[in-house]
Amino acid sequence: MTTSDARVDFGYRSLRMRGRLLSGRIGVRLLVTSATFSLLAVATAFWAMFFGDYPLTAADVVDAMRGTADEFTAQVVLEWRLPVVVAAVVFGAMLGIGGAIFQSLTRNPLGSPDVIGFDAGAYTAVVIVMLVLGVQQYWTIAAASIAGGLLTALAVYLLAHRRGVQGFRLIVVGIAVASILVSINTYLITRADIDDAMRVGVWGAGTLSRVSWTTLTPSLAITVGIAVLCVVLSSGLRTLELGDDAAATQGTRVGASRLALLTTGVATTALVTAAAGPIGFIALAAPQLARRVARTQGVSLLASAAVGAALLSAAHLLAQAISSVFRPLPVGLVTICVGGVYLILLLIRESRAQSGAPR
Repeated sequence: MTTSDARVDFGYRSLRMRGRLLSGRIGVRLLVTSATFSLLAVATAFWAMFFGDYPLTAADVVDAMRGTADEFTAQVVLEWRLPVVVAAVVFGAMLGIGGAIFQSLTRNPLGSPDVIGFDAGAYTAVVIVMLVLGVQQYWTIAAASIAGGLLTALAVYLLAHRRGVQGFRLIVVGIAVASILVSINTYLITRADIDDAMRVGVWGAGTLSRVSWTTLTPSLAITVGIAVLCVVLSSGLRTLELGDDAAATQGTRVGASRLALLTTGVATTALVTAAAGPIGFIALAAPQLARRVARTQGVSLLASAAVGAALLSAAHLLAQAISSVFRPLPVGLVTICVGGVYLILLLIRESRAQSGAPR
């Protein structure tokens, strides 16, 4: 990687990468933003390990990681809390990437998987598997979550298709489908046994507390595969932002690229839903926040992942802090409360933009 001596003025400082497998140009501000939010996510995750029924200090956590702490402290840090904070960082990054993909494809800041309804589809599949079929195995739940998200995406895509897919129509159809799925979920939960209903209800609130190395390890393996796909598909995402005709003239296979990106975006959301339940608004807020801080023209996958990781880590830290003085609080409730305010502000901003009023 070398500092750019480009003769072409791109309007921003950039670094140029040249390699056998990967080459390209990346803005310095984008790189700094991504690195800053990544470090913030790690620092916040480290801080979150201090809270719990067995309070710890920074020295306790460091000693446990170095292998010099007592046996119980090491178990608390390495077996109980470390997988949870790792999940907060990784799942936040996945939600940020998923939001960036869909907001780029729909060219609309409201085009987030949780708004369109893919979260609800994954959740519906898991509710059916757990309550109707009585299956509790992780891999079955994960497969059902991904299948539910993909089927919902396919249904929304087909219902919104009218000589192509427009972003606004996709969002409206997605919101309608999500409302139907929420009704189905509510009906199934009210008809279930009370213990099963409570278990599914807590999981449906979005919680990281049940994450362990057993369930996190396969999620990390899938995450690596998704990250590789994102690198491969990122060039197609950039050209699709210009419009289908412009993308086609640049050699992009529009239909195939859009389908691959839709599948990848749904997989990010379904992966998180399978392991922790639906966690709302991270996918909605992270890409927009990243775009504003990095000052990029479009949505960046790298910056969105970093901001998503920082947001979910911060939400987990807040949930842990509240739990230490009040009662256990799912992280999904924190993101919904904070994200709801953000969604209202975003709707007001979009409404003013549509009417031509100053934002």
